[in-house]
Amino acid sequence: MDELPIGRRVAYWRGRRKMSQQVFADRLGKSKSWVDKIERGVRRLDKFSVLYEIADILQVDVQLLLGKDPERRTDALNCIDQIEVEEIRAALERYDSISAYFDAAPCPPPLPDMGKAVTHAWLTYQYGRYGMLTRALPKLLRDAQAADAVYGGDQSQRAAHLLGQVYQIASSVLRKLGECELAWLAADRSIAVSQRADDQLLAGVATTRVCNALAAMGRSRPALELNVRIANQLAPGGRNDSRPERLSVYGMLLLQGAMAASRIGDTATVEDLLNGAHEAAGEVGSDLNHYWTSFGPTNVELHRAAAAVELGDGGRAIEVHQNKIQPALFDAMLPERRAHHLLDLARAYTQIGDAANAGEMLLRGDRLAPSEVRCRPIAHEVMSDVLRRTRGAPPSPIAELAEHMGVGV
Repeated sequence: MDELPIGRRVAYWRGRRKMSQQVFADRLGKSKSWVDKIERGVRRLDKFSVLYEIADILQVDVQLLLGKDPERRTDALNCIDQIEVEEIRAALERYDSISAYFDAAPCPPPLPDMGKAVTHAWLTYQYGRYGMLTRALPKLLRDAQAADAVYGGDQSQRAAHLLGQVYQIASSVLRKLGECELAWLAADRSIAVSQRADDQLLAGVATTRVCNALAAMGRSRPALELNVRIANQLAPGGRNDSRPERLSVYGMLLLQGAMAASRIGDTATVEDLLNGAHEAAGEVGSDLNHYWTSFGPTNVELHRAAAAVELGDGGRAIEVHQNKIQPALFDAMLPERRAHHLLDLARAYTQIGDAANAGEMLLRGDRLAPSEVRCRPIAHEVMSDVLRRTRGAPPSPIAELAEHMGVGV
């Protein structure tokens, strides 16, 4: 970013905030042509008053637009920023294991301490605290990579297992925040490391992370095929046991396959995979968190509703929520799962033209896990849709949330 012309930086951050040139120009009080010339470098941006106004609209430190590192603020919006993206990228670009082959190995923390840090990171993710997690990820990645490079013997598989989990955590949060290519890289690394950890179930969960990243990049067909192929390998029966851990990973592969199928409009495959996951969840019995999957009967229904939204059937998604999901069991789910579902419901309500209920779902999700609503690009799209469909001025809670999200009212 430092080497980019200032106009390119403006264009980058406008894109991150999901603003069109026209919307950005309107908020700035300029023409679309003026914005286009600034971003292409045809026109100079040399007035500091305008620069500060642009920074305010884009919700970034003006130093970022000037190609400098801003002062880090503890009260910053609880989302990822470009500095954190670059720090995570730098951590993912490390190759400690090959470096240790040629030179002195790095000094990692003890494995028990690493295990506690990884557990804390998973819980931070599942409670929807993405800003806190992205700030911690670079060090966690470096520590886990160092541990994988150094520990040998009986400890090598444990170190690889922990690194595989850290890559999965990184992939999951990066995908949520719209950094899909980095999410794919982290997930791909997780698959390779999981094989060295000699844990088929860890590799199965890593597969779902790869497929989620592929789907987010518009590669839903390969995502569907890979999820189903690995699910078939891990299916209980024959030489495979029927432990809840295996059923959970198998079920999640089917659920993510259903989501990929829904994105390409394959209704029959969606139904088939959801039914398979429902059977697996019935054998598990309740919603558990083996391998951090939160898999069980309630999570299957959350995915059934999400798949209906992807298929454009908002009415069906709302029906599933009202008739298939028990409130007490839903309330027992972790915050990220619940807020994610509320965001899906908001999308469902916009599909049937009910802006009021869509807005209410966003507000409920924001109260539960603010980062899930304020930081995800898809949530910004939903809020924009709610504002467009609202007649007159939006209710003050919606207007306030839209302002926090940086979505123009």
